[in-house]
Amino acid sequence: MTTPIYIGYYFNITPLQPATEILIAELGNVGFESFVETENGLEAFIQKEEWKANILDDIYILSSDEFEITFSTKEIEQVNWNKEWEKNFTPIVVDDTCGVRAPFHEKPELQYDIVIEPKMSFGTGHHETTHMMIQHLLKQDLQDKKVLDMGCGTGVLAILAEMKGAQPIDAIDIDNWCYLNTIENVERNNCKHITAYEGDASLLLDKKYDVVIANINRNILLKDISTYANTLRTDGVLLLSGFYQEDLELITKQCKDNNLEFVECFDRNNWIAAGYRLK
Repeated sequence: MTTPIYIGYYFNITPLQPATEILIAELGNVGFESFVETENGLEAFIQKEEWKANILDDIYILSSDEFEITFSTKEIEQVNWNKEWEKNFTPIVVDDTCGVRAPFHEKPELQYDIVIEPKMSFGTGHHETTHMMIQHLLKQDLQDKKVLDMGCGTGVLAILAEMKGAQPIDAIDIDNWCYLNTIENVERNNCKHITAYEGDASLLLDKKYDVVIANINRNILLKDISTYANTLRTDGVLLLSGFYQEDLELITKQCKDNNLEFVECFDRNNWIAAGYRLK
């Protein structure tokens, strides 16, 4: 069997977020299969046989005025991606209560132990937004609550919701690998009440929830807050993240316009995770 040859792309990104997340999603759609986030941006890899000279032509974020993105490329030999991932993924603990780890990590003595293999999906708990959303969920009474995890990534938030007694739970992501990775991680954590869907907010027609979680990005949140509000039952809770401190006023105004009142927020390295309640 011939060892695959890979093309590596090395991106410098300013500011890093949400550009890095968007770039990963767009590159995944055109065949890139492995990613490593760095201090300055992103490394992305594609098999040479899947590569073409104009592969970046339709990557929208590269032409965006909001971010400065430069890159270089080189042809590289095959590497053991599983070993690289294992080397770079360390377990985390949130509020001494919830741990997120890989299968090869030692099982901790914590109330909630979540085991995931993120592959190319976003949501290991290392990023500030996922970490803070876990904090929000730890404070919520989720027993027998119907929950939506919108932009589920690895499914880690849906999994924690089930561990806290929520059921049933819908987990939705527009990216195919996130949808498939959520299914894998749901099975890995022996969850019985989570249903994964591939798609966007258009899937929410006629749906009703007690709690809606949406960890995406500012622009999508602003567009879909009205949809989320329409899915909430009276006194329902909306948890939002994926935006910066300077965006909180704009997000809160959009929520207020949809009868959602601000409850509280966490902040971490200028990222915000905010909670709202339907009046």
